[in-house]
Amino acid sequence: MKDKSWHFYLPAMILLLILWYVISIIVHLPIIPSPVLVMERLGNIFTQTIAIHALYSLWRIIAGVFLAIIIGIPIAMMMGYYKKCDKILAPIVYLTYPIPKIALLPILMLLAGIGELPKVIMIFLIVIFQVLVAIRDSIKTIPKEMFFPLYSLGASFRQIFLNILWPAVLPNFITSLRVAMGTAISVLFFTETFGTKYGMGYFIMDSWLRVNYLDMYAGIVVLSLIGLFLFGFLDLVENYFCKWKKKV
Repeated sequence: MKDKSWHFYLPAMILLLILWYVISIIVHLPIIPSPVLVMERLGNIFTQTIAIHALYSLWRIIAGVFLAIIIGIPIAMMMGYYKKCDKILAPIVYLTYPIPKIALLPILMLLAGIGELPKVIMIFLIVIFQVLVAIRDSIKTIPKEMFFPLYSLGASFRQIFLNILWPAVLPNFITSLRVAMGTAISVLFFTETFGTKYGMGYFIMDSWLRVNYLDMYAGIVVLSLIGLFLFGFLDLVENYFCKWKKKV
């Protein structure tokens, strides 16, 4: 059965645009321009200015998420599979996870400068804890009886990983990325207002300071579309690799 979730994206977008249009008519203030004017403005300036800002934001998100995945998955697997490893690392995770990551931005900027690195690290810190907790807890919920047949056949850890661990944790792993992605985009917006002239956060705030509301809303629309692209991509990944979850 084919997934039809994408069929609902366009109606949802149309509904939001209608609500936006109605609100702009009711309020009738420059601070809430008509979506027609915003879309027209977006079309005029997209290739000239917004596209480069969107690419900077998108690459920062992808780089941070990629680092969190390649570092977080092995650590989370060890925490979930080996009890001794979990006893050592779990307290560290519990102590550092509640810290608001945005509070670390001044420290990151002092240590790594004001360029790209602190922004990527900020995304990394947000995502990796979601990955660690989701994968570790998913492994702990796997019944021990599922491992016994592979143990009796002398299976290696690689075989156990491919046949039991990874299929079991994949849905929760994707869900954790989906949850972390929204927070990552929000925090990225804030970090892009410091030490850079590129990124959707910079573009939106710069437009606001120039009292250019059409540009500001155009930036907000593009930032929303970036989120839609990332969430849609995760949906495609889940639909492809977790076909067994689909309802008949």
